[in-house]
Formats: sequence, C-alpha cells, structure tokens
Amino acid sequence: MHQILLYYKYVPIEDPESLVKSQRELCERLGLKGRIIIASEGINGTVEGTKEATEEYMKKLSSDRRFADINFKIDESNGESFPKLSVKLRKEIVSSHLGDEDVKPWETTGRHLSADELQSWIDSGKDFVIVDMRNDYEYKIGHFEGSVNPKMDNFRDLPDAVSNLEKIKEKPVLSVCTGGVRCEKASGYLIKKGFKEVYQLENGIVSYMKKYPNQAFKGKLYVFDKRIAVDFDNPDNHTVVGKCDICESPTERYVNCRNKECNAHFLVCETCETEKGVFCSEGCKESVALAV
Repeated sequence: MHQILLYYKYVPIEDPESLVKSQRELCERLGLKGRIIIASEGINGTVEGTKEATEEYMKKLSSDRRFADINFKIDESNGESFPKLSVKLRKEIVSSHLGDEDVKPWETTGRHLSADELQSWIDSGKDFVIVDMRNDYEYKIGHFEGSVNPKMDNFRDLPDAVSNLEKIKEKPVLSVCTGGVRCEKASGYLIKKGFKEVYQLENGIVSYMKKYPNQAFKGKLYVFDKRIAVDFDNPDNHTVVGKCDICESPTERYVNCRNKECNAHFLVCETCETEKGVFCSEGCKESVALAV
C-alpha cells in the first residue's frame, strides 16, 4: 500500500539550505518520491511512498519543533504518481511575487474555517462569498457552486485578481485552494487590502471533498501529479462540471497543447481530439503545420 502526503507550514526558517539537505537525505533513505519546496518562510511538499515510509516521514518531520503542528492530508495511491524526488530551495514556497506587499502568514492571515463550519454556513443560507484562489484551469474541472473565479493564470496574478473584487469588500469572504497553502497568503493579502471579514478553508478543498463528497464542491479537484484530477464521490453520484475548451461538451480530460510554444493545459473531449488533434486552438494547429 502506498500513500501520498500533502502538507505545508509557514514558519521562519533560519537555515533553509540545511533543511533542504536533511529533507533530501530523509526522503532518499525512505524511498519517497515527490516535490518539496523549502524557503526562509517555510516548507511545502507532496511526497509519495509506502505506508510505512510515509508514516516514518510524518513522525520525523513532526519531531522538529518548527513543524510540530503540521497537518498532513493523506491519500492512498498506486506508488506511481511522481517520477522522481525533487527537493528545492526557493524564495517562496508558492510563488506570489508580491514584493513589498508580501504577506507573512504567521503574522497576517484569514481565520481558518473548518469543513464542518463551511457546511453549516451553506446549510443555514449565510450570506458570504467563496473566492477560488487557484488557477483558472484548475477551477474549470471542479469548484464550489456560486464561487467567484478571479481567472488567474497563476498565483502571481493575485494583486490584479484582488483589485477586481472591490464589490465584495464588505462581505464575509472565504478563500479556497487545493490544500490551503495558497490561501494562507491570499487571505492575508485580502486583509491588507482592506477586506473586512476574511476566512480561509482549513486544510483546503481536498479536506472538504473527503468529508462532503459531491455536495457544495462539484466536479474534480486538480492535483499536480500524474493523477491530474481526483474526486471522492460515489461513481453513480458524480457531477461533471468540466467542459471541452473547443466544443463545450462535458469532459474531465486534460491534455497539453501540441504546439510547444503554447503548451497550454486544457480540457478536450475525445471527439474534438480525434477530429482536431491535441491543439487548444486553430491558431496553434496552423502554427505547427507551418513549422513542419
């Protein structure tokens, strides 16, 4: 049996280079694969290995006082979700490029709202707004009903996205993302920009989906490994929200555009792929044809 661990922790790291080295050595010893990003602001990782190895990894990481309260999201897997191990030092654990407006989540962040609390808000008809802080292509395959999609190409678009949310500034706002790491900064940034009542979904969309499958969140959850997208629904009770980017028929099939200058990640149904090939647009198809 294999498991995937999804986790993060924003905490000041005085010697991130040393942590990179020790994390790489630990993962190699345990035979783990996946991606770990370390910066002076914390750690962000997704690793896969046997149940025994991942249990040992969690024990070792939690024994470090800086990560004693770290939360691990755990999924069963086939052991083939990652091709290799990557442990890297970066300036940020999720690239936001906020510069002088950067947020330190241990100082400023939205109040954590549990999956149960969110469900009670929904059931009671509370007036609030869910803002999805993921990329646009992630939103397309699955999202909370009625949520706001700022249509970000990547997390670096956060300042522009927030500038377009002025009309909801006075309402309770709940930011959501896959596992929670992007919302730590996104919710803090909303607070800095004067939003009055800001929350973030505790432990991310994945935790809500596991507890409340196919309820307020419809469709699949995009993940950054070979699984591409996951859900926890009963197959007979699953709602497809993804639409083919070419013909708009229901689909949950992601591909990369064959035009290497584009390489866009997009949704395409089997019919359109058969008829038009793996191109996100006629322009990309024509560009490749001209280059041959």
